Amino acid sequence: MIVRLVVTLLALLFAVPGHAAPRVLLFHRATGFVHDSIPAAVVTLTKIVRERGMEPVASDDPAVFDQPLTYAAIVLVSTTTDPKRPESEWFVGPRQGALQRYVEGGGGIVAIHAAADSHYNWPWYARMIGGRFAQHPPGTPEAEVTRTPHRHPATNGLPDHFRIADEWYGFRDLSTDIDHLLTFDPQSIGAGDVNPKPLAWAHRVGKGRVFYTGLGHRKESWGDPRVLAHVGGALDWATGRRR
Repeated sequence: MIVRLVVTLLALLFAVPGHAAPRVLLFHRATGFVHDSIPAAVVTLTKIVRERGMEPVASDDPAVFDQPLTYAAIVLVSTTTDPKRPESEWFVGPRQGALQRYVEGGGGIVAIHAAADSHYNWPWYARMIGGRFAQHPPGTPEAEVTRTPHRHPATNGLPDHFRIADEWYGFRDLSTDIDHLLTFDPQSIGAGDVNPKPLAWAHRVGKGRVFYTGLGHRKESWGDPRVLAHVGGALDWATGRRR
């Protein structure tokens, strides 16, 4: 009896309190064009988050932004709204202030593909993303992608040049403070423009870290090791695990 009591007391004395794993919100609501790649993206992102010892929280319910945003990062998975229907937007009222405080206070954002095609009635959202979707050519042809000289965890594992199929966005209202990470050659998809086009970038918004990539339109993208390395590195950066 005494031995058991001593063992119990020693266990309590030397016990180390458990710490909850950092949580990552995988938010995937779409009220504009709904990408059929979203389910595959969420499955893959769940795995990427767990591999890093963090807890994924997948949701398409805007009510999550009514609660304290205690996340290591928020991933916006092709979260479209309809520019012709202001009522399709969910960052309204107090939710706008909640997201802005989260980001500017040091939170991390990983914005995927059509997250740039969203919230046309909230100017801060476009500034946070770093630009706004303008148009795209038809189809998902292969394009020549180039990694810029800027060093970043989202591109450190990628080749200097590679070809990949996707839907190739053009952007407007690009921020002047973004670090361009990937560009694509419009001539490689039959366009006449000779200038490289932005594809992925990162910047600081207040104390927060915001990453955007135009990759991820296709379901097949989420089985491509290059996309996984790209997004995984972005998550590491957004959560402060890598600099």
